[in-house]
Amino acid sequence: MGKINSYKDLIAWQKSIALVSDIYKLTSALPASEKFGMASQLQRAAVSVPSNIAEGWGRESTKNYIQFLRISRGSLLEIETLLTIAHNLSYLTEEENEKICMQVEEVLKVINGLIKSLEIKVLTE
Repeated sequence: MGKINSYKDLIAWQKSIALVSDIYKLTSALPASEKFGMASQLQRAAVSVPSNIAEGWGRESTKNYIQFLRISRGSLLEIETLLTIAHNLSYLTEEENEKICMQVEEVLKVINGLIKSLEIKVLTE
């Protein structure tokens, strides 16, 4: 892996940007009655993930950065919950739900790994 010069170099940010695009595509197919409800909530939660990764990168301390990564993680769990509800309401097929949930899990694993590595850094500073 090359040197990280920007939050844009982080796999967590890159994968979360891809997740945003996929969430927007998915929500465009939700019923019109959900435009200002579930669709909007899913979109806002998805956008929150890379936004908090970027904002945390710009903070002046590693501890602050970790907190923003935890907020990103919380948004991912919110997305999972909303997807479960959408699936239970038959707004998503089993295949759509499985695919997007796998993507969420992948981003979650990368963010968890980043948090753990930064927590180690804090302990050694």
